[in-house]
Amino acid sequence: MNFLAQVAAKINKKSKLYKVGKLQHARQKINNFSRIPSSQLFDHRTVFENWGWHYGGRKELQFNIGIEGEYVRYGVAFSLECSQSLPNIDVLVPKIARFNEYLSEFCEIFSDLRMWHYENDVRSSEYMPSSIPQERVKEGVFIFLGARSEKSAIDYDQILGILDRLLPLYLFTEGGLSELSLENKLNDFRFSAGCTKKPSQTSGLLTQRKLDIRLKHNDYQSNLYIELSTLHGKDNVGTEIYANGLSIDLVVKKGESYWFYEIKTASTARACIRQALGQIMEYSYWPGHQRAAKLVIVGSAAATSEEISYIEYLQKTFSLPLEYKAVS
Repeated sequence: MNFLAQVAAKINKKSKLYKVGKLQHARQKINNFSRIPSSQLFDHRTVFENWGWHYGGRKELQFNIGIEGEYVRYGVAFSLECSQSLPNIDVLVPKIARFNEYLSEFCEIFSDLRMWHYENDVRSSEYMPSSIPQERVKEGVFIFLGARSEKSAIDYDQILGILDRLLPLYLFTEGGLSELSLENKLNDFRFSAGCTKKPSQTSGLLTQRKLDIRLKHNDYQSNLYIELSTLHGKDNVGTEIYANGLSIDLVVKKGESYWFYEIKTASTARACIRQALGQIMEYSYWPGHQRAAKLVIVGSAAATSEEISYIEYLQKTFSLPLEYKAVS
């Protein structure tokens, strides 16, 4: 058994504890199969020496694993390489459109993951999750979204945790979810203390403006976490809290209540408020979501008197527990 086959076998064994372990049951339901196509996530028929995908994934957004030098990649992919089982890419084109629809709404929750692609056997640099541009939708291209780990230090719980997070994207892309949602149930709010480690500087060919915005956001989040942990204790502050398909930048737990923080990097408080207001209200007020006792929009610019008056108007007129906070 080659190395990747061993990896696939370990993923299969441990996947029984994760939602993605029931992928083949989901495929049976989506495609109206009379029986479950395979008993495992990864089947020996579709795992080769350097790459593999879930059984049945050739014409789908596929859960994909592979070897890249000293690393193992894991995530989801579109393989636009034609073969006997995929004579043309027509079946994948509408699925890429649904993939793009999902990413346009929820790309921020995958901000710790990366995308890259192969074209003419050349691997691109890694870039932030984003919609697949039309010019990349052509035969021979391989497009990947996920992460990678050193072959010598594989954490299978980490792999399966990421595959679980990508499962709603797969389900929406394949028509198993009719609505843009990460979860099929409400009230899915899970507080977890701690700060997700993210880079504040990097190299690569990603568009510099997008890169600067993301890294600035990471710095603001880290600084805010340190400040609030000092005030409220590390056990009561967490970043990237997932709730009903959304990712809240930072949450403070106050007894049985929660304060939600949404970070924006615009140059004025007004722009930060405009960008964050819809998001932070959805976090708290969408039916079935966890209500927050305080909603805090965070930016680097100090609020002017007009911007303060606007926040106060929203507080009084709509009884919103809304605040604006400047962070250095």
